[in-house]
Amino acid sequence: MRLSRNLTARKFTVGLISDTHGLLRPGAVEALRGSDFIIHAGDIGDPEILAALARLAPVTAVRGNVDRGSWAAALPETAVLTIGDAAIFVTHNLAALDRDLLTAGFRAVVSGHSHHPAWREQDGVLFVNPGSAGPRRFTLPIALGRLRVAGKRMTAELIELEA
Repeated sequence: MRLSRNLTARKFTVGLISDTHGLLRPGAVEALRGSDFIIHAGDIGDPEILAALARLAPVTAVRGNVDRGSWAAALPETAVLTIGDAAIFVTHNLAALDRDLLTAGFRAVVSGHSHHPAWREQDGVLFVNPGSAGPRRFTLPIALGRLRVAGKRMTAELIELEA
């Protein structure tokens, strides 16, 4: 999604969710409420989840390894959300990433797949995995995240949800 108007002066909140596997928890909806944009980093599990998220904010979503069927085939494997001067690359599995992010100009990469919420900065690029907001896997937390975008500057926040 490319926005045509100048959005560099305003601050934005991007809700981050991944690995819902067909379960959109009420706590996740509440945590994402007020987002300017939402990114779903794959393993959605049910197209109704994207419809529910779209009622909160514009959604950028990618197909995960468990997303099957005609609705999932219509989703890209990767996507880019551009907000003003900030470009965010979205993929489900970070291990499959084969792009040179620094020369491509991305400020952040959002991925899922591992169900493990984490963020780190490397060479000026913010890598964020919001974790899994769907069914609990092993002892990993149920989580999602937020990106705060101000111009080209981005900060990440991870949010653990109640089971």
